[in-house]
Amino acid sequence: MSAALQQHWIPDAIAYDGSQLRSHWILERCELVGDAIVGFRGGCAVRREEIADLADLDGPGIAGDDMVHLLWEAFTAPDLLLAVHRQRLLAAQAHALVCELAPASTAGLRRDGDDLWLDQRKLSISIATVTPVSALIHFAVNVAATGAPVPIVGLAELGIAPETFGRALLERVAAEQASIAAARAVVRPKGEWR
Repeated sequence: MSAALQQHWIPDAIAYDGSQLRSHWILERCELVGDAIVGFRGGCAVRREEIADLADLDGPGIAGDDMVHLLWEAFTAPDLLLAVHRQRLLAAQAHALVCELAPASTAGLRRDGDDLWLDQRKLSISIATVTPVSALIHFAVNVAATGAPVPIVGLAELGIAPETFGRALLERVAAEQASIAAARAVVRPKGEWR
């Protein structure tokens, strides 16, 4: 087991229904033990009983015909506040990556909390939650602009290759977490040098 955040792109299409957002799904599916983030492509239709965000329970639903999904499980410090911080950092990294890959098409792209929007159309969905043993984050970006109950935009319209985007975002998240771990390890306590 590695202390670093493991990353893996799953080549198979997976239809995300919310049941994947549970402890040890990554272990069962990918045989990765410990903190890990995986990416995959597939449709999305979250079943009502799987909706984690109370604000979405009475909403129009969570769905999309084709998305790039990232699922992150962290066993170190399964704290909801820390999970939400990680989720926001992931959304900021996704925003930066979309802007880099499609600079001419993203003038109106903005991050609002954990969501990405292009003008009034939603590009992403996300949730952070905790289990008794881990913290979980699901972050997904539309590929096609179809199948959602709200106005959306997708990577296809922006001219961004979905797998290229997904793999690059996995690498960025893992590199950022490694950098955070290194920064934490080189700080000495106040007063230690006196």
